[in-house]
Amino acid sequence: MSRRGNRTINLPAPYLKRVWLEPSRIGDRDAYPFCLPIFADEFELSFDKSITIVVGENGTGKSTILEGIAALAGYDDAGGGKGYMPVDHSQATEKMGGVLSKALRASWLPKITNGWFFRAESFFTVARYLDQAARDVGELGPDFLSHSHGEGFLRFFEERCQRQGIFIFDEPESALSPSRQLEFLKLLRRMEESRICQVIMATHAPMLMAYPNARLMRLTKSGLEPVTVEETDHYRVMREFCADPRGFVEATLSE
Repeated sequence: MSRRGNRTINLPAPYLKRVWLEPSRIGDRDAYPFCLPIFADEFELSFDKSITIVVGENGTGKSTILEGIAALAGYDDAGGGKGYMPVDHSQATEKMGGVLSKALRASWLPKITNGWFFRAESFFTVARYLDQAARDVGELGPDFLSHSHGEGFLRFFEERCQRQGIFIFDEPESALSPSRQLEFLKLLRRMEESRICQVIMATHAPMLMAYPNARLMRLTKSGLEPVTVEETDHYRVMREFCADPRGFVEATLSE
């Protein structure tokens, strides 16, 4: 049997049950990311379903939280899976997931580190890394970059997200048209029905927020709270736009 981190676990997702901030592990409360309002008091995020979706405005800390969870799972906080380092960090934009992870505690049942951390902004770097790695060992390779942006995203998801593991998606809708988002929803359904995939996703897309059976959490400066898609600002704005597109845009521009 292979080592524990890679063998099949005969338990259904979710595997990561809870993450929380351990104050004694914070060196400087005024330093980023601990200066974010979400970390001002006790921070905790529990997972009771195989798919958890986090929504919130830019700057509230969604991506940083996902980076921290990815680092706990052993993934590079610029994206990828365990053992991958696709980004040259001497050239990369600084990420704070590794800093946050050092102050986080986690409860697993059991701990599983197979899976993938997907970041929209580093997708092409990761895809190029995988294509080149395949060529280096004489394989044909997935050739993700020969497709359009959206097609490459979906092909990547299909290739990497059918195995047991914990999958972290940071705004996967970035290159997906509405029809492609529907295809992504179908992929989520297959992952859920497999019972061996845990998904933690941050998104601004109401269509993805509406996935049935997911735990939808809204991140604000006050903390995390369960929410329905109809209660999100994203849905409200899109509803008003769809009801009167021209009037909505004219009213917005006149403010």
